[in-house]
Amino acid sequence: MGFRIQNNIAAFNSLNYLNKNSSAMDKSLSRLSSGYRINSASDDAAGLSSSMRMRAEVSSLKVASRNAAEATSMLQVAEGAMSQIDLILNRMKELATQAASGNAGSDLSKINSEATALSSEVDRIVGFTEYNGQTLLDGSYGAVSLSSTAPTQFVAANGVENINVTSGGVATDYTITAVSDTANTITLSNGTVSEQVSFSGTLGVNEDETLNFSSLGVSVTVNSQFKTAVTAGTYTTAGTFGTADSLGNANFQIGNENNADNRLGFTLDNVKMAALKSGSALSVDLSSLSNAQTALADIDSAISYLAEKRADVGTLVNRLNYAQSNLSVSIENKTAAESTIRDVDMAAEMSNFTKNQILVQASTSMLAQANSAPQNVLSLLR
Repeated sequence: MGFRIQNNIAAFNSLNYLNKNSSAMDKSLSRLSSGYRINSASDDAAGLSSSMRMRAEVSSLKVASRNAAEATSMLQVAEGAMSQIDLILNRMKELATQAASGNAGSDLSKINSEATALSSEVDRIVGFTEYNGQTLLDGSYGAVSLSSTAPTQFVAANGVENINVTSGGVATDYTITAVSDTANTITLSNGTVSEQVSFSGTLGVNEDETLNFSSLGVSVTVNSQFKTAVTAGTYTTAGTFGTADSLGNANFQIGNENNADNRLGFTLDNVKMAALKSGSALSVDLSSLSNAQTALADIDSAISYLAEKRADVGTLVNRLNYAQSNLSVSIENKTAAESTIRDVDMAAEMSNFTKNQILVQASTSMLAQANSAPQNVLSLLR
């Protein structure tokens, strides 16, 4: 080989390997310090992109799981109140049984007084049962309220108690037309589909009727004041109500996508005295023997109605529990997938670090040897 001193090629080569080994050791140190295999996009651009999406999904699913847990807690509050109303109805049944017997005598007034107080307590419990400022059991939870764009005649004061689109209706504007003739019909349209439903002409005081527009997934509940308004011609012209801002009260986001499969919507029915008798008013009058006998059947109907509504709540709780379990599995699996892509294998990386550390030491030593090699030329100059 030639003896040259202007360019020390061996030193350059050793320095090049020293820089490479130092860079590899620094990268190992970074991975061991952070616990991540990917600390910058240059480490693995495709892996970073995938892991970022998975990390966002996992974060969203964790919030969805909390949403499901909060929905479960809310339903448990509602079911707890229903259980107390059930106890009250049982007590009313006892009182009605006592009042329906001929031996009640002069105690009827006292029995009736307790029944009246219990009726008031049912409504008080319903009014008291709230979750995050929203009353749960008066029929308003999950129900679609009329938007500010609704015409003035479509308000509760004129007999429209509730408009509910949670049965499949979509967020859009609906046009409602009532006919004030013997047909007693209401036509509802979303601009594409129109559906006509008839209602009874016998709505009495404190009674209501729910009209189901099954093709549109919308139900409208009207009371006796609506019947009066229709007869008076208040509803002879069509009006439009919007629901776009009214669908969020009871729609729980239990997934991380914007579609129906990632949401669970429901309503909670009215269990006030005005609706307890299978949707109509329960009036417990125990002031006479005949009234008490009538009340026995009415209270039985109320108990059956309440049992049905409690069962609905229980079904929702079970469904939410399954949803939470599924979310937990999804979170676990997606976290594992993200970890596989982004997290570092500490054992393997420690081996790499040890290797790179030795290589740096060897490269440094060889660079020193390469730097001293040209000094051999001095022996030729003596």
